[in-house]
Amino acid sequence: MNFERITVENRGHVTLIGLNRAAKRNAVDVAMYTELATAYGAYERDANARCAVLFAHGEHFTGGIELPQWLPYFRDGRMPPLPDGAVDPLLRTQSLSKPLVIAVRGWCLTIGIEFLLATDIRIAAHDTRFAQIEVKRGIFPIGGATVRLPRESGWGNAMRILLTGDEFGAQEALDWGIVQEIAPPDAVLERATALAGRIARQSPVGVRATLASARIARDHGDAAAYAPMMKQMQACVASDDAVEGLNAFLERREPVFR
Repeated sequence: MNFERITVENRGHVTLIGLNRAAKRNAVDVAMYTELATAYGAYERDANARCAVLFAHGEHFTGGIELPQWLPYFRDGRMPPLPDGAVDPLLRTQSLSKPLVIAVRGWCLTIGIEFLLATDIRIAAHDTRFAQIEVKRGIFPIGGATVRLPRESGWGNAMRILLTGDEFGAQEALDWGIVQEIAPPDAVLERATALAGRIARQSPVGVRATLASARIARDHGDAAAYAPMMKQMQACVASDDAVEGLNAFLERREPVFR
C-alpha cells in the first residue's frame, strides 16, 4: 500500500506502523486518520503479523488533531467515513484480535492519548508530555478518553486530566497506570519493538484467546468471561499450537509456532 501520512514496515511477525508528519508534529488530519485505519485493517487480516507497534517519526508522537479539518464532522455529529476493510484506530466500536504495543515520545496530546489508551501495552519516553486539552477548546474528547481513562487511571486521576487540560509527564503516566514502562527517548521504539517481538514468539492461538477473554471480562464483567472459558480452552487444545507447545515442553526446547 502507498501511504503519505504513515509508514508500515514488517519485521518478521511484527508490524511497525509510524505516524509520518514530523514537520507538523504528526498532527492528525483526516487523511492520516484514514490511512491509519487502513493499516490497522491490513494488520488484522495479515496472517503473518502477530503483533504491531504504533509509533511516530520525529521528536513528537502527535500535537493533536488538525481541528479545522475535523470541525465539519463534529458539527454533523459524525466521524470521518472509513474505507471498506479499515479498522477505526480509536477502536471505539471495533477491536483487533491481535496485540498492539505503542511507543510515544515528545508531545502526546488529545487524540494521541486516545490512540495510546486503545493499545494493549504502552511505552513512553522520559521526555513525553501528555495533555487532554479539549476542554480548553470548548469541546470534549470523543475518541475514548472519557471511557478508558477512568478505567485505566481511576476516577480522580482521570477527572484531573480531563477537566483541567493540564500537562503531565511520563512518570505521572506510569504512576497512574496509563503507561507500563518508561525508556530513554532514543530507545523507546527499540524497547517497544523488542517487547512486540517477544509477544510474537508466543502462540498466536494462545495470545488471541488471552486477549479475547480479558476483553470480555473488562467490557462485560467476570461472569461473562468465565462462561465461555472452557470452550475457548477446548479450541486452543485442538490447535497445532498446543501440539507444538506440548512437544517443546517434553523435548525441553523453545517452541516454534507456525
